Amino acid sequence: MHTVVRKRIEILADAPLLPRLVDALDASGVTGHTVLPALSGTGSHGHWSDDGLTGTAKVLVMAITTAEHAADLVDRLAPLLDSHRLLLTLGDIDVVRGDRF
Repeated sequence: MHTVVRKRIEILADAPLLPRLVDALDASGVTGHTVLPALSGTGSHGHWSDDGLTGTAKVLVMAITTAEHAADLVDRLAPLLDSHRLLLTLGDIDVVRGDRF
């Protein structure tokens, strides 16, 4: 079966930032995404957990797109990386039915 290379994007962010992330995805030409709740984790700033009380709820946004759209998204999100402590990852993946992405 024929596959094509696309970029997989993952963004871990505070839940209130989600509307800005979706706007950036749309503006970059990314045609679809999935949002998952992120319950807890550990990173450079220590352990975090969504206890429902302290407002630390996080989401994981995942998308698959072309390299060009991914590069545009990175440029749009660059100002938020430090100010909002986003975790943004990109990776090459092989996709079946690449015309959908």
